[in-house]
Amino acid sequence: MIETDRIICGDNVEVMKSMPDKSIDLTVTSPPYDNLRTYKGYSFDFESVAQELYRITKDGGVIVWIVGDATINFCESLSSFKQAIYFVEGCNFNLFDTMIYAKVNYAPAYPTMRRYAQVFEYMFVLSKGKPKTFNPIQTEKKRKKNELGCKTRNKDGTQNKSKIIKSKKNTKDANNLWIYPTDKAKGAKNHPAVFPEQLAEDHILSWSNPDDIVLDPFAGSGTTLKMAAENKRKYIGIEISEEYCGIIKERLSHIQERLF
Repeated sequence: MIETDRIICGDNVEVMKSMPDKSIDLTVTSPPYDNLRTYKGYSFDFESVAQELYRITKDGGVIVWIVGDATINFCESLSSFKQAIYFVEGCNFNLFDTMIYAKVNYAPAYPTMRRYAQVFEYMFVLSKGKPKTFNPIQTEKKRKKNELGCKTRNKDGTQNKSKIIKSKKNTKDANNLWIYPTDKAKGAKNHPAVFPEQLAEDHILSWSNPDDIVLDPFAGSGTTLKMAAENKRKYIGIEISEEYCGIIKERLSHIQERLF
C-alpha cells in the first residue's frame, strides 16, 4: 500500500524511487521550465523524473505535463517538444493528446521582442497504454437542440455530406483548447507560477475517478492537490522548497477541515 493524502518535502526523484511500481493513477503537474522563474534556485533532472513517472504510473494511467518555452535570441527554446519526445521515445509513454492552455489575461509583448504576445502553454497528455479513464468535460452546444452537424473529408479531399446526429443533450464534449483567467488562487500569492484551479480540476475530473491517486511531483503551491482533495481523489505532492511546502500545507488545512 502507498500512503496518500500527504505532502512530502524533498527531491522528487528520490521520493518517487521509494514508491511502488504502478501505484499512481494520474499525474497533473507543471515543472519549472527554461529558467523563466527562479524557484528558489532549485533545478531538476528531467530524464530521471520522466523515467520514474513511467515506472510508478499504472497501466492505463495518465500524465498531464504543462509546459511552455522561453524565447532566447528571438527563437523559442523547443524544450517542451524535446520533453514530449523523450517521454515517448525514452520512456515508452504514448502522446495521447497535445492540449492548449490559453490565458484570458496575458502580459503584452515588448515592442523589442518583434513578436505577438505569448498567451498559451502546452498540456501534453501522456498515457501508459490506452487511458483507462475518460470523463469528458461538457460545454454548451451552440447549435439548435437535438441537431449536430458532422462533415468529414475523404483521402482525395472531397467532402462527405453533412450528417445530422440526433441528440437530446444540450451539451457536448469539450475540445482540447482550454481557456482560463490567470488570477492567482487564494493562499498561493507567494508562489511565482500558479496555474488555475479550474484547469487542475478539469484534468482531474477527465482522467481519474473518485478514490484514484493523483500525484504532483512539482507540487508548487499545491493547486493539483487541493483540487484532488475537493473532488474526492487521494493525493500525493512532492515539493523540494520548504517555503512552498508551508504554502501547500496551509491551503490543504482549510480543505481538510471542510471535507473531513
